[in-house]
Amino acid sequence: MSSRRTSRHRAVQVLYQCDMRSLSADQAISAFYGGLYSEENEEQPEKDPFMEALVYGALQAKPEIDERISKYSERWRIERMPAVDRNILRMAVFELLQAQTPAAVVIDEAIELARRFSGEESAPFVNGVLDSVRKEL
Repeated sequence: MSSRRTSRHRAVQVLYQCDMRSLSADQAISAFYGGLYSEENEEQPEKDPFMEALVYGALQAKPEIDERISKYSERWRIERMPAVDRNILRMAVFELLQAQTPAAVVIDEAIELARRFSGEESAPFVNGVLDSVRKEL
């Protein structure tokens, strides 16, 4: 797994925690790193700057991102979407807005995350929303 792929995987986990447990980005990131530290692995976990940038950026731009997601998610209000899908979309839309990674890469990674964490049926939904956002940008 590439380091960027790992960072995206981690970002979805952290965003999910923020969403489900009403944690701040700092709290969720701290809890994530704390979960990597154990008695068996006494070394402090290495920081993941890309993951942190995705989390902070997605949360900071959440109102704008949620508006874009809602615009293209036919008949799905953001709060009614599965939480995993919602947070994959938030992370991916943030990354699309930054335009530092090719859109095709962002969308492919998001589809793979949807398949892995949410199920095969989520992949077309995530693809459709992100492709619409990409076209708008």
